Order: sequence, then structure tokens, then C-alpha cells
Amino acid sequence: MTDSVQPESSRPHKARSIAICGILILLLSAGSALLPIVDRQAGARVVGILLCAAGVLELIAGSQRREVRGLAMAAGGITLLAGLSFFLNPAGQFMPVAYLVMSWLFLRSLILLVTVGKSHGSVRMWTAFSAAMDFLLGMFLLLGVSISALILSLFGPTAPLVATFAWVLALSFVVTGSLQLEIASCERSGESR
Repeated sequence: MTDSVQPESSRPHKARSIAICGILILLLSAGSALLPIVDRQAGARVVGILLCAAGVLELIAGSQRREVRGLAMAAGGITLLAGLSFFLNPAGQFMPVAYLVMSWLFLRSLILLVTVGKSHGSVRMWTAFSAAMDFLLGMFLLLGVSISALILSLFGPTAPLVATFAWVLALSFVVTGSLQLEIASCERSGESR
């Protein structure tokens, strides 16, 4: 259900809230740079914290949407759940973490794909881009994990592999933050989103 009739005075507040969430998600992408310098167990906690924070921010931004509110909040909810599950993996084993992130990316891309059909204008394009990015990152991890399984079993996580994992999170956060900024821009101008 959309609430396309809203008081004109609430638009700037909603746009500001969504924009702040977008900027904070963009800043979280920089936090993934910590992954290569922390040990395995701390790395799982860092990823968990990053995903939890991004999920909460997506939930807040999604709650401000006029259209596709439920789907936008579902994308944030799945991100929050992915982050919380990192705290259930205290050993910080890389393989279960990689499969968890792949599942999160694939599920999130599916939610965003459904959202594309219900969005309009430039937000539709950015949502499609976000869905495609998360799907491609999930595929990249899927292919990378199958190739790196032997390396991991022999040598443990290597710095380049962890750095690649950090880039996957950073790219997803950058696209998500950019999507939120576009939604905020459309909210300010009163366009359908």
C-alpha cells in the first residue's frame, strides 16, 4: 500500500533521514577496509557490526519510503539478520562466513529485483543496479569460494582473499548508499519512488 498523499512538510524530513542513512552506509564501506588488518575472529565481528549497522540504516531509510516500504525494509532486515548471524559464528571461520555473505547477497538481490517492478523513474534504475551488483558479487564469491576452498584448507585465509572479501562488502555498501541518496533526492522533489 502506498501513501502517496502525504503532507508537503514531511517530505524534507523524510528526504533528510534517507540521505543521512545513505551517507552513513557509504561511510560503512570504508569500514570494510579493516578486514585485512584484523585477525580471523575479530574480522567476523567487524563484518557482523558492519552488516548490522547497514541493516539498521536500511530499515530506517525504508520506513521513510512512500512506495515499496515493506520491500525496502525487508532488504534492510535481511542485512541485519546476516550481520547478527556473524555473532553466532564466534570462531570466525572464513568458509561459513563466505557462504553466509553469498546467501545474503542473493536473497537481497531477489528482494531488490521484486522492488524494481514496483519502483519508478531513476529509483527503478538504481534499484536494478543495486540488485544486479549484489547478484554479481554473490556470483563472484560463489566462484571464488569454490576455487579458494583448496587454498583455504591448505593455507588458511590469505590476505588477498580477505581483501577481496572486503571489496565485496564495500561495493555492496557503496551501491546501497548511492541508492538511498537517489531516493532522498526524489523525495525532496516529490517524484514517485
